[in-house]
Amino acid sequence: MPARSIKDFDITPEKIIALIPEGVSLDALRDRCIVPLALEGGVMTVAVSDYAATPDAQLLAAATGARLAETLCPPAEIQSLIRALYDIKSGVGQETLNAIEEVDDLSELARQEVMSDSVDAPVVRLVNGILMESLRERATDIHIEPYEDRVAVRYRIDGVLTDKYSLSKGHQAPVTSRIKVMANMDIAERFVPQDGRIGISLGDRLVDIRVSSLPTQHGERLVLRLLDKARGLLTLEDLGMKESERERLERLIRRPNGMILFTGPTGSGKSTSLYAILQALARPEVNVITVEDPIEYDLPGVGQVQVNEKAGLTFAGTLRSILRQDPDIIMIGEMRDFDTAHIGIQASLTGHLVFSTLHTNDSVSAVTRLTDMGIEPYLVAGSLLGVVAQRLVRRVCPHCREKFDTTGVVRKNGVKHAWRGRGCEKCGGTGYRGRFGLYEQFDVTPEIQEAIARGAQPHELRELARKGGFSTLLELGLKAVKNGETTPEEMLRVVGEV
Repeated sequence: MPARSIKDFDITPEKIIALIPEGVSLDALRDRCIVPLALEGGVMTVAVSDYAATPDAQLLAAATGARLAETLCPPAEIQSLIRALYDIKSGVGQETLNAIEEVDDLSELARQEVMSDSVDAPVVRLVNGILMESLRERATDIHIEPYEDRVAVRYRIDGVLTDKYSLSKGHQAPVTSRIKVMANMDIAERFVPQDGRIGISLGDRLVDIRVSSLPTQHGERLVLRLLDKARGLLTLEDLGMKESERERLERLIRRPNGMILFTGPTGSGKSTSLYAILQALARPEVNVITVEDPIEYDLPGVGQVQVNEKAGLTFAGTLRSILRQDPDIIMIGEMRDFDTAHIGIQASLTGHLVFSTLHTNDSVSAVTRLTDMGIEPYLVAGSLLGVVAQRLVRRVCPHCREKFDTTGVVRKNGVKHAWRGRGCEKCGGTGYRGRFGLYEQFDVTPEIQEAIARGAQPHELRELARKGGFSTLLELGLKAVKNGETTPEEMLRVVGEV
């Protein structure tokens, strides 16, 4: 029998909670990957991920005195629903769910309510509830995604997207319009991508929200990036580095001039690391200037410039102006093109300490990326002090972790045992709680300088770096798995087999 989607059933988390017999825990449902979906006419419909779970489903139905009707559903959907049940049990999200019920059909909502500042307006309460909920769950992004028959609300928590709410199509227009009004976007323009910004206070927290809209087949898709000012700026000590890693980084950033790069995909923590470094280096006797897009946090004692390409304020153009401002330290948000990279390198060769970011898979590949952009190898060799590639991986929940035997590539690399979280109320059933960083630091020694200047390949540079204690992201990830900090699956998801 083919699997059915749980979305085919008319259910809510509250209805499911009411179906679970007394004495049956969410942990038990999660471990067996089963969940009740309906109870009607003495028959309980139970979603199972595999028919091997039929005996457990029969016991679940029997506990209510009902007969069993099982249906095969994707395990990811079952576990996602169970995570929502954990939220309900802990009281998380109840206000938002109440707001959704109160405004079940908003298709005829008056424009005045969308534009209203009153917290009593239904759509205002709903949007505020979604925002408050995202902060409670430590989300970094909110996705509002329209489909043919529904609107999905998803949160990115610890780097992973999680389904939170499924709204009716009647919610789509007013919710989208309300968010666009808050972000000073044009609500009449629905067929052109837009960007906006919301600055709000939620309780005692000041939150900066970057809003992006994208027209799709079924309506405007919104992504809200949350920058929680209450979390504050991290220091070098807060980055979670091992003491030896932090000391090595501090030796690198205390150099008087040259260029230091941070690499990694979007969301890997590059900006957080750079802000921590600039905080450590900003002193009254030093002139620090940044060029960013966007400026994510205000740095005391630092001159920060926001790129505005529509107004002609580009990275390269701003850099030329910054060099006339007598800077000691320059931070470039991203080296996007030859002009920006060339000006940054020239600045590092004329007595300035320059920090920037690149999108490469590992630290050593930054050398190849610069030469591919058109920078001569001898200029890279003369300016580059070091590169730090980083990733953020989810940490195993300390409240429900258990030991197990590894398989596959992890076992082949000598890690026979690891830890994983079963899932509990503390971690919302995910098995993870929080994240930590993996930092691959590539220091450019005189020997490596010479190799870069003659066009050495990445594998040769990597071998030379090992003489100074260099470890790859994969090696650092394997060590974290062995120490019980993360799981093999999470490490390979984030790092891959670099």
